[in-house]
Amino acid sequence: MPLAAAKQKSKTEPGLRVCTVLHCVRRERSTSALRLSVRDWRASSKRCDIMTKIKIACFVFALLPLANPVFADDLVIWSPVKVSTRSYKTTVGFRLPMEWETSAGADLALASNKSGAPLPDSGQAMLWGKLQKVSVTPASRAQQDVTLQVDTLRGSGALMLSRSRSWILSDSLDMQTTRAVSLGYNAVDARQATVSASQAVKLIYPWTGTSISAGSSIGNVNGDFSSTVAVSQNILPNLGLSASVSDPLSTGRTGNVNLNYQLRW
Repeated sequence: MPLAAAKQKSKTEPGLRVCTVLHCVRRERSTSALRLSVRDWRASSKRCDIMTKIKIACFVFALLPLANPVFADDLVIWSPVKVSTRSYKTTVGFRLPMEWETSAGADLALASNKSGAPLPDSGQAMLWGKLQKVSVTPASRAQQDVTLQVDTLRGSGALMLSRSRSWILSDSLDMQTTRAVSLGYNAVDARQATVSASQAVKLIYPWTGTSISAGSSIGNVNGDFSSTVAVSQNILPNLGLSASVSDPLSTGRTGNVNLNYQLRW
């Protein structure tokens, strides 16, 4: 029995060794395949993430022109005008469409006599810049402006801050309010720096074309105060009548009546 068992064991050991080797090879192959599948999954997930980001970016950039269309003609300001036979004026600049619309440029003007020589003090070289924000709702409109002007030929400049709002009070009445502050500088005047502030309110009856307004302003360091009350009435689409009284509470009050006709061509 020991000899037979030994023989039987010697016969079966090569088979066991072969099975063990085959099992190890299969396990290594399965492990390698699993590693490759994990690497492929990671690579494919990265490619999917990249493709998803690219698709989102393309979608956003495709919607931007639809949300706020901007044309090249709207970015450049060019407005030449022939004021008279021998005087010309032009406005050049640029405009940037943002939340606060930004624009800047220069106003250039020149006039000459019959011989072609420039007239004294007829030239103009005004640098300007403007920030504007407009908010519109179905029942109101608000606007804020910041304007800077510098006269390079005469050494003067001004900074103006203004805010206006209009809204619907009722079916037959609208209301407008305006506030403004101006800071001025003139190197030639005795009082080089000036400060002024103004405000106005206006009631409009749109069905009848009638409006009533009142305004006041204060300027300079001495506190010069003035006020105005006005009434206007639209008679025809292009014809209007207006009347105003300046400083109605003072002894030096003055009145003014205007008949305005507008013609467009």
